[in-house]
Amino acid sequence: MSGLMRGANVALTKEIPGLRTLVVGTAWDAGGEHALDDNLVLAAILCGPDGRATSAEDFVFFQQVVSSDLSVAAVDAALGDDTEQLEIDLDQVPAAVERIVVVLYLSEGGPRRRTLGQLRRCVVRVLDGATGAGIVTSEDLAPGFGPETAVVLGEVYRHRGGWKFKVVGQGYAAGIVGVAEQYGLPL
Repeated sequence: MSGLMRGANVALTKEIPGLRTLVVGTAWDAGGEHALDDNLVLAAILCGPDGRATSAEDFVFFQQVVSSDLSVAAVDAALGDDTEQLEIDLDQVPAAVERIVVVLYLSEGGPRRRTLGQLRRCVVRVLDGATGAGIVTSEDLAPGFGPETAVVLGEVYRHRGGWKFKVVGQGYAAGIVGVAEQYGLPL
């Protein structure tokens, strides 16, 4: 079965009426490169109608594991095949939040430069948080990576009274700093 390609989307709440909780996860293969594997971080940015974060509290990652409104949380121990996961309570997402951007980035400052281009495999998945059933899996995004140290994997966004998920796969050579600039996130 092939995965959802970059740019493709799925109407989550249309496919599963009554969907309340999502788990967005990612799985990667660093090919035995432990320093690369250990320094990858899954994060989320909650964005308003202008596509930008309103404050640093809109960034969920390993040092801030829950959004201030409690709608998005990092999962302590990823389940299934995922390496890391985020849980999104759609009912708790404030009306002012139009989209939740899911990011994977390298958080290292070491002398040896590592990039996402070293990954052998990278997919993003969306699961029904109540049942654990898979809703969508992306194509392998790793072949499209090069010198980037951060990538927007996908977006959960509002659409006509419901929620959709879009596979993005957009890399940033400037890393999390480039992502932060794009989404107005103060770091």
